[in-house]
Amino acid sequence: MNETTTFPYQIEIDVIFRDLDALGHVNNAVYFTYLEVARTRFFMELLGAQTPEELAVIVAEATCSFKSPAYFGERLTVGLGISRFGNKSFDMGYEIRAADGRLVATAKTVMVAYDYGRQQTISISDELRRQLEPYVVQ
Repeated sequence: MNETTTFPYQIEIDVIFRDLDALGHVNNAVYFTYLEVARTRFFMELLGAQTPEELAVIVAEATCSFKSPAYFGERLTVGLGISRFGNKSFDMGYEIRAADGRLVATAKTVMVAYDYGRQQTISISDELRRQLEPYVVQ
């Protein structure tokens, strides 16, 4: 793993041919897939969930700032952490770096606690808050 990131949870993603645009670098929309892969893996591991419905969170907002291009064959490290807690929502911050340490992108998602059965937002449970605390970043 790339040690230049300060985010407490990290995964590696290899850039594959399908990720590229006509100019030969990773298409901007693909970065949101990289974030989704990292976020889903994080929650599945943290909560021991087997299905997405067990995650009890939903994305309300996603933003990404592109810093440098990524290319076919590069291995990227996606780091994430929790940057804010509210009553029903929390923010996740992300950083994507290339193996050489180059910052490729930064991002944020606003996550909302969600009851899929009732299809409505809920307050963040004390248990979820406790599970997320070790991943808080400044």
